Amino acid sequence: MPSSTLARLSVSLPAELLDQLDAMVAERGLPSRSQMIAELIRHELAEHSGARSDAVLAGTITLIYRAESGRVRHALAQTQLGYVKEVISAQNVFLEDDQAMEVLLVQGPFERLQQLCDDLRKVRGVQQIKLVTTTALLPPLHAHGDHDGVAG
Repeated sequence: MPSSTLARLSVSLPAELLDQLDAMVAERGLPSRSQMIAELIRHELAEHSGARSDAVLAGTITLIYRAESGRVRHALAQTQLGYVKEVISAQNVFLEDDQAMEVLLVQGPFERLQQLCDDLRKVRGVQQIKLVTTTALLPPLHAHGDHDGVAG
């Protein structure tokens, strides 16, 4: 990133908090505190944007569920059918102890993504679910009547 696009910020922190930040930077192998702080701020800004019901966000929904039968997987798929506009793709992997993990790539109004999470959470057998969002959006993939692969 060119230095002309950077802005400097001075922050005062309790010594203990600074020590914890430095430990996190070291554990993650980041080159600077600035990179870690920027990541934390981006995360909080996405959370803040999500509080606005009109905000369109991209993100992931990660689910852990019991995989002993196809019933749970079928119920999850049926729930996702009600959110065809929001669910871009899904990846599923089987874990140990008859568990599975599914990661959904999603985009849409925050309120709609939250409703999708709530509906998936209601599926019996879902053990964990987490929505992580970002304010950056996927580019339009197709435009109506587009035949050459370029949206326009």
